[in-house]
Amino acid sequence: MSCYRRIACLSTEAVETLYALGAEELIAGISGFTTRPARARSEKPKISGFSSSKIERILAVQPDLVIGFSNMQADICRDLAAAGIEVHLFNQRDLAGILRMVRTLAALVDRREEGERLVAELQAHVDAVRARSANYAKRPRIYFEEWNEPMISGIGWVSDMIGIAGGEDAFADLAQFPGAKERIIADPREVVRRAPDIIIGSWCGKKFRPEAVCARPGWDTIPAVRNGMVHEIKSADILSPGPASITEGLTRLAALIGQWQQHHA
Repeated sequence: MSCYRRIACLSTEAVETLYALGAEELIAGISGFTTRPARARSEKPKISGFSSSKIERILAVQPDLVIGFSNMQADICRDLAAAGIEVHLFNQRDLAGILRMVRTLAALVDRREEGERLVAELQAHVDAVRARSANYAKRPRIYFEEWNEPMISGIGWVSDMIGIAGGEDAFADLAQFPGAKERIIADPREVVRRAPDIIIGSWCGKKFRPEAVCARPGWDTIPAVRNGMVHEIKSADILSPGPASITEGLTRLAALIGQWQQHHA
């Protein structure tokens, strides 16, 4: 039985994972950006944003543990620690880190067996996608856009999954950087130069507009634009580093690459 009774989750993937582990009764509060499972939004009080929050709202649910994510929540976690609250700040930035997060969170709530089962299911899905793409004779070059103003390329776990699904990340050199500022593409002509076969947009918090991307000066020469391979993967499905990025995001990546393969095999 978990030694924690009231856990405040400041990011959506922690909520998703705890529900998947069967430990939802331990959740005392969630981020307002929580998307999975959908019922969490009606079952649990919303106590925080993502990069900003009023510490009083978090303390009001009387947590004995707060789960945070990344440097963007470091200040919130520092203030909570100063208030005497136990905090665990995750910082997973690649696919291996997502699986490690699941195992660690499962251990924290004494759900190790359930955690290993969930990791096994996620790994099996990854392995199945990798096996299907292993026979591809060609690997499309993919530009994944996480934000448009400024243009920001995809983070580590997205780059990992592009490779697993049978593609080549056009900006793999930037994917290693954890911070969005380090992944800014200052010159849009660099995307033109790298000539992606597929463009995927996942603008965090707003709807992707493929027509606006295609209208960028000079982008009509990009193979992805010429061939109508400009698509959206919803940010909730791929930009939160939890189970859904594998079950939903990787699945969608594989489908788009499979679509491209049908015309370029």
